[in-house]
Amino acid sequence: MNIRFLESSDYYVLSPLINEWWGGREMSSLLPKLFFDHFNNTSFIAEKNGEIIGFLIGFMSQSKKEEAYIHFVGVHPDHRKNNIGKHLYGEFYKAALMKGRSIVKAITSPVNRASVAYHTKMGFAIKGGDKVIDGIAVSSDYDGPGQDRVLFVKHMN
Repeated sequence: MNIRFLESSDYYVLSPLINEWWGGREMSSLLPKLFFDHFNNTSFIAEKNGEIIGFLIGFMSQSKKEEAYIHFVGVHPDHRKNNIGKHLYGEFYKAALMKGRSIVKAITSPVNRASVAYHTKMGFAIKGGDKVIDGIAVSSDYDGPGQDRVLFVKHMN
């Protein structure tokens, strides 16, 4: 496996695959081309034999100088359970630390139990929340009415 920086042209490869990788859920709208054009020095692609098998889109906060944010991560369903996500997160952590960031944040939908479990396994803590759904602290209406989210924070060493 090779991990490299994201390139603008990767958008045209990944965009048609996103919904398929998420089992038909409409997810591609969460990943517009602007991320590929403007955050490619903090976002990563995992490849195997020239095929994209995973990606991480992340960036450094412009308003909170100690924070970095992971926006979107995906691993091809046939390549899950091979530590690809762990390697992608590791590359992002290195980039964040090199840019002087000590906090990494992320969010997910409360229905995405796999993401909640994965982030907690990766050392993220669930931050705050004003209600609890199935034992998980959730921030109500975080992304608009009815768009509750689980907020994660990881403090870097």
